[in-house]
Amino acid sequence: MAHRTVVQQDPISVARRRCLVQLAALPLLGAGFEGIAATLPLPKRRVPVSGEQLPVIGLGSTKAVMQLGEPGAADALAAVLRALRAAGGTVVDTWSRDPALDIKTGEVFQRDGLLDDLFIATKIDTDGREAGIAQLEANERAFGRASDLVQIFSLRDADIHWPTLVARKAEGKTRYIGVTVSSDSDHPAIMAFMRRERPDFIQVNYSVVETAAESGVLPMAADLGVAVIVNRPFTNGEYFQRVRDRALPDWASAAGIKSWAQFSLTYVLANPAITCVLTETTNPAHLADNLVAAFLPSPDDELRRQMRDYIRQMG
Repeated sequence: MAHRTVVQQDPISVARRRCLVQLAALPLLGAGFEGIAATLPLPKRRVPVSGEQLPVIGLGSTKAVMQLGEPGAADALAAVLRALRAAGGTVVDTWSRDPALDIKTGEVFQRDGLLDDLFIATKIDTDGREAGIAQLEANERAFGRASDLVQIFSLRDADIHWPTLVARKAEGKTRYIGVTVSSDSDHPAIMAFMRRERPDFIQVNYSVVETAAESGVLPMAADLGVAVIVNRPFTNGEYFQRVRDRALPDWASAAGIKSWAQFSLTYVLANPAITCVLTETTNPAHLADNLVAAFLPSPDDELRRQMRDYIRQMG
């Protein structure tokens, strides 16, 4: 039988773990969840450049924002944001897509004082210096304040935009600056950028399916003191298609993992180079399930190998 030993990375009591596992079964995150979350805030990890502590699970907002033109979508995003905050989560990743959607996003961010507590990460996603500045300024107007972290999306026109970000940080217009990629093919480029520019943050694709970052990007980030935000922990939903209709293996359940979402998130969070992993959902119950992963025992190297192999054999 395969080795199942796990290492407790962030020790918490058995009773607390049981409470958190039960969150995944909640149909809605109501007062009961908030009562538990008030005593069990999300674990945090250190941003190397500043020492600030950030919650280990955040929200990627692409899906939620792109749906904001639909009836009820703004309320759904607000509900997820409130649930994230109730659990002690703060990190929300977004960027400009369409002026009308940006305004709607800002309106949701500013509901009930949410914006005051959120760590907003945004991006430049355009070519040219002036266009990049205009995009950042439009975001600030829409969101009601400057973002905490400004990133260059997929290294797009990075040589042009990076001096802008360096200057904005020096002027106090943002607290952190960084770059993103979401494809294995871009890992050499982001590694070269890290060596040359020493960004505060990078954002990279990483999951139990996409593990390439383990061999280069993540060790380099750790060595250079660069914070890491993970995107695509579920490979934009493809992961769930792969595991659909399959039961969790007994050895995963024995390790406390109760869902396929937790399976991948637990794998990701076991890497000490990771600062925060972004999950995307408009469903508070799904968010609850995701949050449980932050409190589960961290799988050791052998169990992580077993997790990788199990997913790969699915094809």
